[in-house]
Amino acid sequence: MAGENHTTLPEFLLLGFSDLKTLQGPLFWVVLLVYLVTLLGNSLIILLTQVSPALHSPMYFFLRQLSVVELFYTTNIVPRTLANLASPHPQAISFQGCAAQMYVFIVLGISECCLLTAMAYDRYVAICQPLHYSTLLSPRACMPMVGTSWLTGIITATTHASLIFSLPFPSHPIIPHFLCDILPVLRLASAGKHRSEISVMTATVVFIMIPFSLIVTSYIRILGAILAMASTQSRRKVFSTCSSHLLVVSLFFGTASITYIRPQAGSSVTTDRVLSLFYTVVTPMLNPIIYTLRNKDVRRALQHLVKRQSPLP
Repeated sequence: MAGENHTTLPEFLLLGFSDLKTLQGPLFWVVLLVYLVTLLGNSLIILLTQVSPALHSPMYFFLRQLSVVELFYTTNIVPRTLANLASPHPQAISFQGCAAQMYVFIVLGISECCLLTAMAYDRYVAICQPLHYSTLLSPRACMPMVGTSWLTGIITATTHASLIFSLPFPSHPIIPHFLCDILPVLRLASAGKHRSEISVMTATVVFIMIPFSLIVTSYIRILGAILAMASTQSRRKVFSTCSSHLLVVSLFFGTASITYIRPQAGSSVTTDRVLSLFYTVVTPMLNPIIYTLRNKDVRRALQHLVKRQSPLP
């Protein structure tokens, strides 16, 4: 029977990087090192923004939430990726495990989109409407913004995961990837795929292009405010407060857009894996480094924390 070859199976096979055996060993140590730096960097941001009174503003509240997302994001992906890299053979993942990984992956990815948009709004209000900053970004306003970010991620993930994993899959599903990402899993389904692809592309436009457009709009208005300033020193000071966020936005939305919006006809399995490795492993490491190195307040808080913990001579 045709239906017997397309049933809901207990496991998928993650190809990972098993076809690139010479790279698996070096890649394992690189990914492990990046993961450890990611854990340390984001944990440090969370600690600093929690204990330092100078970092108790809405901007650092959003930064702390972003670091929480990054910690969960990488922990959802990297440990299994390391296990795959340590093995010369593709590793199996259960149907439920694959669905859970994709679900968490979508929740955190969408939440990060929304948080980066909220951080752009924070910079817009601080620069363009400073007299209303305490009102527009009070704790009562910030908490619902964070809650909406998580809720949006949960709703999107529930819709996508339930739709994708209700499709029939072949009898021996092999995912040519190191994680259960949306597009690689969707390509395995033989029926109902067109409907799911429409849903995926719609969500991509809504949750990548619309947040990105809102961020661009915020920075266009910020740029107008900067150009209206008479003092060059004031311009530089204002721009420096936005540069870290702009760099993080460029990394996140740049890699996400290339991965999910570019034409699939011109893509390859290797290219997809390299891009995914960058935005799931490397980018979460870079974010705390960017905010630490380019932000004077964070550097001061770190120095103060180190001095407090250092024993007296």
